[in-house]
Amino acid sequence: MQYTVDPSASEDRRVVITDDLGQHVQMSATQFADLVTEAKEGRLETVASA
Repeated sequence: MQYTVDPSASEDRRVVITDDLGQHVQMSATQFADLVTEAKEGRLETVASA
């Protein structure tokens, strides 16, 4: 997985996460920060195990 910042993208699509197959998702820095917080708190583990 790769995380990049696209400074030319609009603010709401600036952070880009690309998986090993080349698929990607774009989000704002605020959304990415929220995702990191949820991961640190263990809330993503319930999603991954579903």
